[in-house]
Amino acid sequence: MSDPRFVPLDFQRRPEPEMIARARAFDAEMQRRRSVRHFQDTPVPREVLELALRTAGSAPSGAHQQPWTFVVVTDPALKRRIREAAEAEERENYEHRMSDAWLEVLHPLGTNAEKPFLETAPALIAVFLQTVHVEAGRKVKHYYTQESVGIAVGFLLMALHHAGLASLTHTPSPMGFLEQILERPANERAFVLLPVGYPAEGCRVPDLVRKPLEEIAVWR
Repeated sequence: MSDPRFVPLDFQRRPEPEMIARARAFDAEMQRRRSVRHFQDTPVPREVLELALRTAGSAPSGAHQQPWTFVVVTDPALKRRIREAAEAEERENYEHRMSDAWLEVLHPLGTNAEKPFLETAPALIAVFLQTVHVEAGRKVKHYYTQESVGIAVGFLLMALHHAGLASLTHTPSPMGFLEQILERPANERAFVLLPVGYPAEGCRVPDLVRKPLEEIAVWR
């Protein structure tokens, strides 16, 4: 085992007024972020998606194992297959698997088993969690995979919004169909599916209120 290698930290300390202004501007931008279920079919620049994925790949991960794979789907036939498989699972969910309490919680969002956005959105980003990787011919277990991939998805959502794109975190359960359709290796598990694109003209979203700071933060 070789000795750890370290490099100087690239960090810029900013004056307090600038820190507050930057934090305030970023908060205002992120407060405008909403999950979108109605998209235009207009293609989005590939470079924007690549840069957003680079940002996602900069997320911290357990032992820096980076246990994620991002599969970008733009092929209409593949999107159609994904929609059909997702809707099949969602019909089972809405008709048999979900409890009345779960359906009641979902009701204000106006969702159902129909997922046309999986075809309309110009890009789908399927995020996969890697349980292990192969190194020098042996399998190496990954640690803190759920936490690591969840943080990376958060980075990705922020990057997409900052660039001017809308997205949705779609989690049809179970999601094994994504592993099959996208021909992923045995060490990968589907984590979330993100439709990405421009909102449809006249797009409307649920009238939701986010919890205020005093309800989500505690100072001790």
